[in-house]
Amino acid sequence: MPEEQLETLSVALIQTDLYWEDTTANLSSLEEKIAALPENADVIVLPEMFPTGFTMNTKMAEPMNLTTTKWMKQMAAQTSSLFIGSFAVKEGGRFYNRLLCVKPDGTYSFYDKRHLFTMGQEHLSYTGGESKLICSWKGWKISPLVCYDLRFPVWSRNAVSDPYDLLIYVANWPARRAHAWKTLLMARAIENQSFVVGVNRVGADGNGLAYQGDSVALDYLGEPVAMLAAVETEKIVRFSKDELNKYRQSFPALSDSDSFEIN
Repeated sequence: MPEEQLETLSVALIQTDLYWEDTTANLSSLEEKIAALPENADVIVLPEMFPTGFTMNTKMAEPMNLTTTKWMKQMAAQTSSLFIGSFAVKEGGRFYNRLLCVKPDGTYSFYDKRHLFTMGQEHLSYTGGESKLICSWKGWKISPLVCYDLRFPVWSRNAVSDPYDLLIYVANWPARRAHAWKTLLMARAIENQSFVVGVNRVGADGNGLAYQGDSVALDYLGEPVAMLAAVETEKIVRFSKDELNKYRQSFPALSDSDSFEIN
C-alpha cells in the first residue's frame, strides 16, 4: 500500500528533563508525555540520548533491537508516527550515539552521530558515524542530526538536486551555550532553505550540567514557528510543503551553492 503523501506535516517536540542513567524511568515518563499530546502528530522528536541523558558510561549502551528499539517501535505503532531520537548502542565491540527514525510498521533507519563532542570526551567512549541519513516519510524528506553536528554546516548542507525539506537536531545542549544553539539553528534554516526543528532537554544531568531547553521550530527564513520556554513541555507544529516549494522557486539560492563532495 503506497505511503500517504502530506502537504502539511505535523511535528511534536518533546522537551523533557531526563532521569540520569535510568532507562526504565525515562521511557515511562516519555510514554506519559506522549500520551498526553492533544492530538496525533506525524513525527515525534525526542532529545539526544533520551533513555539515559548524555552519559559517557558505555555500560548504559544497548544492543540493537532490545529495550529502547522495541519501545520506539511500540510507540510508533501506537501513535502512527515517525519516532526520532538517539540512544547509546553497543554493536560489534564498539559504541555509538545512534539516532533512529522508526516508522509505525516497525521498519527503521539510523544515523550514527558524526561529530563527537571532544570537550566532553565523547570521542573516547563512542565511535563517530561516516554517513548521513535522509528519511522519507509521507512525501517529506527529513535529515536528522545530533547535537554537536549543529556546529558543522558542511555536514548539514542541503543537496541542490534532491533537497531535504526538514532538518532535525536532537540535543543535550547546555544552557551556558544557549546563544550558539539558537543562532546556529537559525543559520541552518536560512542557508539550507529548509524547515528546522531542534529538540533539547531541560534540567540538570549527573555531571551537574544545566539545560534550559530552548527547543525550537523554524521556517525556511529562520523565523520561529514555535519557541519553547525552559520547562518540561510538548508542542505540535505544522509545516507546509507548498509554502516551502514556492519560496524555493521564488528565491532559488540553493541552485547557486558551491559544488563539492565530503570525503
